[in-house]
Amino acid sequence: MSRIAFYAPLKSPDHPVPSGERTMARLLLRALDAAGFTPEIASTLRTRDPQGSRHPALRAESLAEADRLVARYRADPPALWFTYHVYYKAPDWIGPAVSAALGIPYVVAEGSRAGKRAHGPHALGHAGAEAALDAADLILVMNRRDRPALEAARPGRQALADLPPFLDPGDWPAAAAGRRPGPLRLLAVAMMREGDKLASYRLLADVLGRLGDRPWTLDAAGDGPAAAEVAALLAPFGPRVRRHGTVPPAALSALYAAADLLVWPAVNEAWGMALLEAQAHGCPVVAGGYGGVPEVVRDGVTGRVTLPGDAAAMAGAIRDLAEAPDRLAAMREGALAFARSERGLDGAAAALRTMLGPLLRERRA
Repeated sequence: MSRIAFYAPLKSPDHPVPSGERTMARLLLRALDAAGFTPEIASTLRTRDPQGSRHPALRAESLAEADRLVARYRADPPALWFTYHVYYKAPDWIGPAVSAALGIPYVVAEGSRAGKRAHGPHALGHAGAEAALDAADLILVMNRRDRPALEAARPGRQALADLPPFLDPGDWPAAAAGRRPGPLRLLAVAMMREGDKLASYRLLADVLGRLGDRPWTLDAAGDGPAAAEVAALLAPFGPRVRRHGTVPPAALSALYAAADLLVWPAVNEAWGMALLEAQAHGCPVVAGGYGGVPEVVRDGVTGRVTLPGDAAAMAGAIRDLAEAPDRLAAMREGALAFARSERGLDGAAAALRTMLGPLLRERRA
């Protein structure tokens, strides 16, 4: 089997804090293995720097790490270097250096270009991300909003290919629906932290306040440093909201299976793993149409995608579905088929096998 050096500069698969980013890194490792490759984590060095102040030191650490890896791999190099998620806050200074020194292909899954970050505190991170994306032989596009900028700056030899977000249905065994008659059961699953997540919870509270006299309950699964702020936002709704904190997989699966709708404003989400996970349990989604959300929710088929930041539109979509049980039932079936078949691990593995194979054949030739 061809060995592949794997690196995730934003968050390593081994990172102790769970998140959608870590989940996707682990899924990519699993998909590469299922595709017939032998992936190995080459480095766990994290280059994430939200403010941009640490990038000079992180760049120096990265280049030292690259030298170490070149020395390690010189006698027995991997067939390919695979980096997951490159952008100005988490550039990859390691992969391009190692790939060039060893003469192996360099592949990026999910890369984004942000020209407006070329100056200011993120200038060094921006330059590092741009250089990495320029060096890639292949970029796997996981978020459609990234494609225009990637196409515009694409070097002539570079290939772009789509790899939509996916999950492993084996992580979520199909369970009998636990839904029961009564108020509409809504579910939100997300970490509670400052920034976009807290902004999403603020919007969610606005949405709930617009549901009028429609009976509903909300289960909120998640925890984090902004848990107190989230609790305050949801407090006006009293016992209709049940907060669960961090939920282990089996209990989370039960929440997904019991819910009528996952609702999430998804402010600036790349896509949102919880949106796919819910659908894998037959739970349709109502989400704000930020970023790559339309990649993981098929509007009108597996749920509703509303205008970004529009609380009234989200509330309206929830009310409409609550009043159309036959349509909601059809969406349950559509969500289940979409997440488990079209966005399953097997399909991702087959796509990776097809897309990486030519690079490995060119190297052997």
